[in-house]
Amino acid sequence: MTKDIQKHEDNLPRYRQPSDILEREDGFHIFMDIPGVAKQDMVIDLNENELVVSGRSCAEPGAGEKFIEVEFGGCEYRRAFKLSNTVDREGIKAHLENGVLELHLPKAERAMPKRIEIKSG
Repeated sequence: MTKDIQKHEDNLPRYRQPSDILEREDGFHIFMDIPGVAKQDMVIDLNENELVVSGRSCAEPGAGEKFIEVEFGGCEYRRAFKLSNTVDREGIKAHLENGVLELHLPKAERAMPKRIEIKSG
């Protein structure tokens, strides 16, 4: 087992989901692949300087179905990020669509670039 995959207490594998982090003028954007995780099966916690994203994907066969082979079944995802003081914690937003979670971490006012006005006379 690699460090990205661990067994959890209820025997579901736990993965550290792949993520991209972009810095833009309006803040930081984190994109995470979390296939099979529904909004109601996801939790995003902010505790001081740590943002933790966790979720669970459950693969259950439908009525009249049975698995013949399972290569990707139920699993748990967990990923933690340390936040700097440049992030406005009150403004963090999350959006889930098509198995991709986007987190927007806006920059705090004090971290935003400012233009200094030049006065004469």
